[in-house]
Amino acid sequence: MNPSLELQLKTLPSEPGVYRYYDKNDQLLYVGKAKNLKKRVLSYFNKNLSGYRIKIMVGKIQRLETTIVNSEYDALLLENNLIKEHQPFYNVMLKDDKTYPWICIKNEDFPRIFLTRNVIKDGSEYYGPYAKVRPAKILLDTIKHIYKLRTCNLNLAPNKIDDGKYKVCLEYHIKNCEGPCEGLESKEDYDEKIDAIRGIIKGDFRKAKEYLINQMMKHAENLQFEQAQLIKERLDILEDYQAKNTVVNPNIDDVDVFGMTSDETAAYVNFFKIRNGNIIQSFTTEIKKILEESDEDIMEEALIEIRQKFSSDSKEVLLPFHLSVEIPNVKLIVPKVGDKKRIVELSEKNAKEYRLEKLKQVQIVDPERHTNRIMAEMQKLLRMPVEPRHIEGFDNSNIQGTNPVSACVVFKDGKPSKADYRIFHPKTVEGPNDFATMEEVIYRRYKRMLDEGESLPQLILIDGGKGQLSSAVKSLRLLGLYGKITIVGIAKRLEEIFFPEDPIPLYLDKKSETLKILQRVRDEAHRFGVKHHRTRRKNSTIKSELEEIPGVGEKTIELLLSKLKSVKRIKESNLETLEEIVGKVKAKVIHDFLNK
Repeated sequence: MNPSLELQLKTLPSEPGVYRYYDKNDQLLYVGKAKNLKKRVLSYFNKNLSGYRIKIMVGKIQRLETTIVNSEYDALLLENNLIKEHQPFYNVMLKDDKTYPWICIKNEDFPRIFLTRNVIKDGSEYYGPYAKVRPAKILLDTIKHIYKLRTCNLNLAPNKIDDGKYKVCLEYHIKNCEGPCEGLESKEDYDEKIDAIRGIIKGDFRKAKEYLINQMMKHAENLQFEQAQLIKERLDILEDYQAKNTVVNPNIDDVDVFGMTSDETAAYVNFFKIRNGNIIQSFTTEIKKILEESDEDIMEEALIEIRQKFSSDSKEVLLPFHLSVEIPNVKLIVPKVGDKKRIVELSEKNAKEYRLEKLKQVQIVDPERHTNRIMAEMQKLLRMPVEPRHIEGFDNSNIQGTNPVSACVVFKDGKPSKADYRIFHPKTVEGPNDFATMEEVIYRRYKRMLDEGESLPQLILIDGGKGQLSSAVKSLRLLGLYGKITIVGIAKRLEEIFFPEDPIPLYLDKKSETLKILQRVRDEAHRFGVKHHRTRRKNSTIKSELEEIPGVGEKTIELLLSKLKSVKRIKESNLETLEEIVGKVKAKVIHDFLNK
C-alpha cells in the first residue's frame, strides 16, 4: 500500500457519504456509499477479505476520494448519479440498452396523444416507460376507440382557427375526429377528454366513466339513441380494458412494489407501479453482481434507479425484506400478511419467472456459462469449499433380501458420465443390511481409487437418510478422506438434504437447480441399481433351473447362456445344436432332461 493511501485511511471521517477508488492510471474503479465512511472503507483493507473480485480490486487501489453528505439516502442518490455518469468497472450498473416507449400528451392546443421513444423536454407529458410496447399500444388503441382525438400536426392556435386557415380532413368525415381545426369542437370539451385520458393512463377510470355516462345520458335525453348506443359501446370497451388490467385491491392505492430473487452471478428485480388498485406498470430487470453484493445493497440501488426511471413519487413502497436506508417522506414497508403481502409475493414470482426465462436462454446460447453458474450455486448451497464438478451417487438395491447390488453413478459438470458407472456386489454382508452394504461399498470404491491414483469426486451423494450417511462416513474416516470430500444424504419423503454431524436437514427450494441435479443423481443411481438387480435376479432364476440337470455344472450353464441367451432357446434347440456347444454326451443329457 502506498504511503499517501495509508495516511488517507487513518484520517477518514465517521460521517455518511460516498467514497471513490482510483487505480495507478487515475481510472475510477468503484463508487460506494456508507453510513459511516471510516468503518466501510477500512473493511475493504481487512486481511480476511472474502471474494476473489474484491481482492483483485483492492490490489489495484492507489488513492481514494470521499464526499460527506447529510444522510445515508443522500449518499445513495449521489452514488447512483456518479455510477451513471462514470460507469466504474467494479460497480453494479442498472443500465439498459433499450429505449422504452412512452405515451406522450403533446404540449399544444388540442393535444395529440401518441407513442414515442424520444423524450423531449418541451413541457409535454410523458407516461411510462413501458417495458414492452404491446401493453402501451393496447392502451392507446383503447383510448382512440373511446375518444375522438385529432392526429394531424397542425398548429391549432385560437387565432388560426378563428381566421379559418384550416379545413377538416378525411379523419373528420370517417368520424375519427370532431373537427377542432374548424372550431367544430370547443377547447373545453377537448380538454375534458384529455383530463379523463390522463386518469385512464394512471389507472383511474372514474373520470372517463363519468364523462362517457354523461355523454350517453345527454344523447338519450335528446332522443339521439344511435349516438347513445355508440357511447355505450365505448363505455363497454373501457370496462373491458379495466377488467383485463391487473386489479389488485381498490384499497391498495398509490404504492410501488418491489420483488427480488438472486443467485451467485446476478439479481433479478421486479417493479409494480400500483395506482387505484391497478398494476399500471410492470418492469423486471437483471442486475449482474460484480463484487458479491448483498441482496440489500442491490435492492437499494434498484429502488432509487427504477423509481427515477418510472417517475414515481409514491409515498409508500412495499418490499420483500428490510433495508437500512431511509427515504425522506417515503414509507418502506415489509408486509407480513394480507393483500399487501400477496402483491409482494406476486412481484417476487415475476422476478423468479424472469430469471428462469433468462437461464433457459443462456443454456441454449452459452451452455458453459450455464454450467458454471449452476456449479457456483451448488457450492454455496451445499457449503462446499470447491465446486462439485465431479459428483458420485450411491444406491443399494435388493428385493425381498435377494441378489443385492449397489450402484455408483458419476456426474461431471452436472451431466451423467455413463462410462464411469460401476456396480458392486456385496462380499462381506449377508442378508438385507443397507447400512453395512453402504459401508462396504464406499470403502471398496475409494480404497481402489486411492490405490490407483484416480481423481476423487468433490461431492458424494448417498440415497437415504442419516443411517446410510453415517455408514458411508465411517468408511471415509477409515480411508482418511472425511473432511476432504463433501458427503450428503438425500431422503425421498421430503427431499431433505442431510449433512454429517448436523441434526437439522437442509430444505432446498423445489425449483432450485441444485436440488434438481441432486434428484437426478439419486434417481439415476436408483435406476442403474434396479436394472442390474433385475438382471442378476433373472440370471439367478435361470441358472437355478439349469442347475437341476444332473452332471451339468456352472461353466456348462454359462457357456449355454452365452451362446443361446435364454432357457427358452436352450429348450427349443435340437440335439445337433447342443452338441456343437457342449459335446455329444452332455448335449444328450440336457436335451433329454429339458424335453421330458
